[in-house]
Amino acid sequence: LSLGFPKQNIDFIDNSTICYTCGNYLIFVNIENEKRYLLQCMSGKVGALATNIPFQVVAFSDRKLKPSIYIYTFPELNRKAKLKGHAQLDYALLEFSYCGTYMASYSAIPEYELMLWNWEKRIILCSRLQPGVEVSQMTFNPMNWQQMCLSSASALTIWNIERSDKTYYLKPKSVNLPAEDGTYICEPDGMFTYTEVKDTIYGPELLLSSIAGLVGIEAETFKPKDDLHPLVHPTTHCWNSTNELYVSCEEGHVLLINAENLLVTVLSRIAQVPQGKNINTMAFHREGLFVSGNDGIVHSFIVKEVNYTVKDYFDVQEPIGNIIFSPDYKLLLIETIKGSVYTYSFDEEPKVETILDAYDGYIQAVDFITPGNKYLTILGEICIWLLENGSHVSKLHLRTEVNDMACCPSSLSVAVGTNEGYIQFLDVTDVALPQVAHSVFLTRSSIQHVHYDQKGQYLITGTSDGHIFILNANPSQLFEVLGFTEINDYIEQMSVIYISETKLLEVMVFVKTSESEKSRLEIFFLPEATLRDPGKCCNERGRLKNDFFERKIYEINHPLTSVLFDLNCEQLYGYCSHVPYICSYDIPKKNSEVIVLQPKIKMQSRHFGTGILCLSSHGKWLASTKHLCFLNAIQCHSYQAQGIRSLAFSLDGRSILANGREDGTLVCLRWNIFYDLIQIQKMMEENDLAPEIAQLEQQEYTLDIEEMKKLYDENDKEEAKIRKETEMGNLAKLYLWNILKEECWDSMTIKGQGLMSFHTKLKVQNFPMKERTPEELKELETVLRIRKLEVAELKQILEAPSSASLLTPVKSQEEEEEEDDEEEDEVEEEEVSTPFYLLGSLCTSFTTNTDMLNSQLELHTREEKINQIILLKDIIYQVKIIFNREFDATFEQKKLEIARVREKNIRIQEIIMDLDLGEEVWQPEIEDCEKPDLILTVEDNEVLFTPCHYVIPQPSFMVSKVEEVWNDDERKRVKEYEKKVKELNEEKEKYKKSLDAELKKIQGSIEELTQAFDDNLKKLFERKVLAEMVINQEELKIANLIFSLVLDEELNTRELGLNNFLERKQTKNTSKEVFVARDEVDTYRENYDNLVAEDKEYDLNLSWKTYYEFVDNPRMAKQRVQIESTTPFGTRIGSERLKKDNLAQIMKAMDDLDNVNHMPEGLDPGIWQYFCAARRTKIENEQRVKRKAAGLLEMQAFLRRRIEEDEKIQSDIDKIFQELFVLQKDRSNYQMDLTVQFLLKQGQVETEDLQFMIGFSDFIIINRSIIEDLNKAIRTQGMKKVANLVEKKNYQKGISQIEWDHKKMEMEMEDLTQRSWDIQMLFFSRAHQRYISEDDHEITIGFQISQMEQSLAKHKKDVEFQKRLFKDLRKINTKKDIANYILSCNLHEHLVCNSERKHICQSFGLPLTYEKISRERNEATLQQQKLINISKEQFEQISILQAEVERLRMKTFPALIHM
Repeated sequence: LSLGFPKQNIDFIDNSTICYTCGNYLIFVNIENEKRYLLQCMSGKVGALATNIPFQVVAFSDRKLKPSIYIYTFPELNRKAKLKGHAQLDYALLEFSYCGTYMASYSAIPEYELMLWNWEKRIILCSRLQPGVEVSQMTFNPMNWQQMCLSSASALTIWNIERSDKTYYLKPKSVNLPAEDGTYICEPDGMFTYTEVKDTIYGPELLLSSIAGLVGIEAETFKPKDDLHPLVHPTTHCWNSTNELYVSCEEGHVLLINAENLLVTVLSRIAQVPQGKNINTMAFHREGLFVSGNDGIVHSFIVKEVNYTVKDYFDVQEPIGNIIFSPDYKLLLIETIKGSVYTYSFDEEPKVETILDAYDGYIQAVDFITPGNKYLTILGEICIWLLENGSHVSKLHLRTEVNDMACCPSSLSVAVGTNEGYIQFLDVTDVALPQVAHSVFLTRSSIQHVHYDQKGQYLITGTSDGHIFILNANPSQLFEVLGFTEINDYIEQMSVIYISETKLLEVMVFVKTSESEKSRLEIFFLPEATLRDPGKCCNERGRLKNDFFERKIYEINHPLTSVLFDLNCEQLYGYCSHVPYICSYDIPKKNSEVIVLQPKIKMQSRHFGTGILCLSSHGKWLASTKHLCFLNAIQCHSYQAQGIRSLAFSLDGRSILANGREDGTLVCLRWNIFYDLIQIQKMMEENDLAPEIAQLEQQEYTLDIEEMKKLYDENDKEEAKIRKETEMGNLAKLYLWNILKEECWDSMTIKGQGLMSFHTKLKVQNFPMKERTPEELKELETVLRIRKLEVAELKQILEAPSSASLLTPVKSQEEEEEEDDEEEDEVEEEEVSTPFYLLGSLCTSFTTNTDMLNSQLELHTREEKINQIILLKDIIYQVKIIFNREFDATFEQKKLEIARVREKNIRIQEIIMDLDLGEEVWQPEIEDCEKPDLILTVEDNEVLFTPCHYVIPQPSFMVSKVEEVWNDDERKRVKEYEKKVKELNEEKEKYKKSLDAELKKIQGSIEELTQAFDDNLKKLFERKVLAEMVINQEELKIANLIFSLVLDEELNTRELGLNNFLERKQTKNTSKEVFVARDEVDTYRENYDNLVAEDKEYDLNLSWKTYYEFVDNPRMAKQRVQIESTTPFGTRIGSERLKKDNLAQIMKAMDDLDNVNHMPEGLDPGIWQYFCAARRTKIENEQRVKRKAAGLLEMQAFLRRRIEEDEKIQSDIDKIFQELFVLQKDRSNYQMDLTVQFLLKQGQVETEDLQFMIGFSDFIIINRSIIEDLNKAIRTQGMKKVANLVEKKNYQKGISQIEWDHKKMEMEMEDLTQRSWDIQMLFFSRAHQRYISEDDHEITIGFQISQMEQSLAKHKKDVEFQKRLFKDLRKINTKKDIANYILSCNLHEHLVCNSERKHICQSFGLPLTYEKISRERNEATLQQQKLINISKEQFEQISILQAEVERLRMKTFPALIHM
């Protein structure tokens, strides 16, 4: 038994049965009686799924290495075929054609291969690789099995299946999707976008692929990043009945694509129509296009031309993933993303029914409702299922998040642990109506573990914060909480056993530790007597006192992921994580703080990784996740879905539930699957009874030592590989660091340095330079040697006397002297006016040698340009060297000036201290930017000065006595003191003035020194600007030369790309394909002609009496019953099965006709049998001829397509030759046209803003004075011409005025004449008279308006009538088309019958009959010709009479023509 819900693949297998995949199983559900069928994939998880309704088969693939495709019949579920293709990992999609025995498959990574199968014959008809192309949907055209559509998130491709006899071909055509905004982008042809627009400087317009240097296949599809426009992203598609595709996109657009011409139309939404966003699926129906998506609403779109509207819709209130119509199109199947399945019926009263009601998320836990094994419950939403047939019984929403549950063995109740810390007890006495009976709040932490003991007396729970609660499991005690205890670490697993003999409740707790290589267990021994009186054994908070129960800690020296008690609590079973073992451990009875357990028995579990163990109720069976094993393994879930989440044994141990982790599947394994396990257990028991020497070790049953050793070796190799890769990565980074340091710093012979001015922020930097490599020097030396040889050779050629000079007459001495003087003058002029502008730069300003440079007018070859670039680089190098020398000299000057300033500052500091000014001395220093390798720290403590102050001592009595008591001597001494003070002050003032003058002088000298340096630095800055100008000019010339070289390279790339493209076109061998196809058609036509000839010969060999009897026999009555089809696609024409059925019906009808009841009276039975055999042979021959004719038509169409492809290839080849011719012509032109750089003075060339000329192919260089004189003459003549023009203008203005006055008078005269004529010929009708006679014109106007409204209403009715008539005519036209189609089919058959009768008449008709028919036809022809002649004569007479009548009628009208 397998339970689950569809997550991806679902389809109809007949009108009432659906099929979907679930884990390792295919589940068939009859939606009428809810009967289920299961089909297990024995090799693992089911991959792709497809159904074929006409043949009642289902195809699916497995998901393993080198997967296979299995085809089973329904409802027998017998394997019909096993297909083995080229896929290595997985088949992504499977799809059956609507007609015939064809099936398409698409494999995923790494092949990405599309294959077409004949599944009945188990052969691959054809295949096509698409490297790297992911496909999300694949469909056949319902009206044409030879068309398929493959779509992905970024592309959509139409595939045509072409057939020639027994050979099949897949031909793709990519659809050009519109942009995200719905606009269509016209993509140019990849290799034929060559334009004729020429640019005289930048060369021809080349493809971006040629500029990028691409010459292979990538050159055809290359696009730069800026030209990539985001396109729409298809989500799903479906076909309609007119060979068109509806495609929905993520951006909300709905596309209509014609499968023949690939024309894409973006359908527009009409007002009040919901947007098409989030469309996940669509299906076509006669009532419209049904679409649905994440909004849960199924819309029915009615498409009219380029618009669509909504006809009706319904809501399932869940995101929908897929909708499918039943084969009879009476039911619509809706599959939600969650996995629920609904049906919508198109009856008189439409209704929505629920087939599968899926739950949210994955199944967390499963268990059997005990006592009994009839029902099971699922923890996700609480669901109850009947185990016998897997039918859903009931569901209960708890409206809270739950983590674990357990079914009580002693009562019909279920305990559920929630995230909020509650234990909710469910009453499942009535499985159809489960309900919450009681709820207990334990803690604010989430409850992670819920366990009953094997008798159902106690409930043990574990929380996320390490608390363990013990509850009474008896409902009559209202699930009383008996107490709790704590664990310091996180609880991984719990196991509870109640021992009746000792009346102990033993609780084992497996906790998570920080040590990854060890495991820790804690076991509690709780006496039952203690638990019955919780008031004594618990404190006031309900915590169990340590004195009332025993607690032991155990450690295991290897990591475990799951641990269980056995039923006797004598040993433990542990699941090892690092090695594939399940170990058993004896529980010692000794008392100590920590007890270390050693494994006693090791059983191989056959897989690595984490897992859990589960023990049956009777303790005989042990199950582990991923594989059920106890000496054997049974695969019920696949590793692709992460294996098994949880296990549960039934009470009797005969059934086990395995819950998948991510596949959403629940598998129930019955007792019969344990037959092998029982046999192995018996073998082990017999092994125990055997003699010791004959006994086998237990590991020989379960352990594969070689495989384990192999895995360990692979692990060590992988570890060594990762370690080596890490070391190599670190070494690569270190190497990159050294390379960067060497290239960017160590390799610089002249490092970057700045030079600052003293008084301004001016900063001048030198040129950082690398030392030229030996290769560069050698290359420069080679170029210089070549140039010297070329210059010497040119000089020798110029100096060699020519033969013409030998024949010239001898000139006199005076003439020679005059010529010498003229030559000297010319040389002086050349020396004075050196054409430096022809050099294109100011490099002569730095005394660089330019003699070796080629003239810019002589650079034609690639070698000359490369040599010129090398010489220009040498000039740039020399300019930098010269400037750096000047920079170094200036820097030395600055250091000298700083030293001089430092010397002068010593005296300045002395003066400041003497004057006691307190000023700071300005001391210039070397900046950091000027010495990047050295950071100077200046300390101003080298010289200390002590100021010297001279003071005259004051007499002591001046302080001790008052001035009035001084005597004469003291007064005299005071006068002397004041005199000395005055003299001292005068000396001080003089000394201060001298110091001030000296200070100003020194500061002025410092200012002069520093200012002189700043002036020199400004000159150096100007030299730097000039140097950068020269470097930029030389680099510009280098850039032009490099551009010309790049242009040559791009032209070569373009030529090579065209040649490769031509080669690929020529290697396609379309001509050979045409030849082979034509040969096959000729051979097939010859066979067809032979078959027709044999049929005719067979007809001729029969006697006329045989034909008479044959014709006289009643032919097969062809019953044609017009059955109204409910499908929008009608009957699929071209079905092979339909052809076989028609042939079988014909043969059956022939059997009825061969009955003796149809034998004419008096005919011999032997002759009748001969007649019947001849008739049967004739029918079979006709059928063979028809099949051959159909095959011939198909082969001729195939040949026609190959011829069209060959013609297209030849057309492309012609275009390529044309492109190559134009390319070679452009190359020769641009090799002769050179880019020359001129150096012009400012002010000589004036152009308007942003209107610079770039083409100078027609320009010449002339003297400026010629242009100025010419401009002066032009201005003089221009002024004269302007004066003449002004005079002429004034004269012509008077003439024009006179002519205008004359013309005005003539026009006024004509106007007056015309008005008089209009008055004479004025038409005055009765309506005019009536209008004048009436007083109230509004009544008249209202009357006219009412009449017009009546006419308009009548016109609207006529329009509506015409619309209805047009609609009826369209319906009649459709019916007529169907009738015409049926008549054409009947006509074809009647033509065959007519042909047969014609052959009979030709073979047995009498000559007189032909003569009679010919004579009658001749007479009828003559009579018809006679009647035609009479009708022509009468037509001519009628024409004459009509002309006469018209002439007479015109006489009655008055002539109003003005003569």
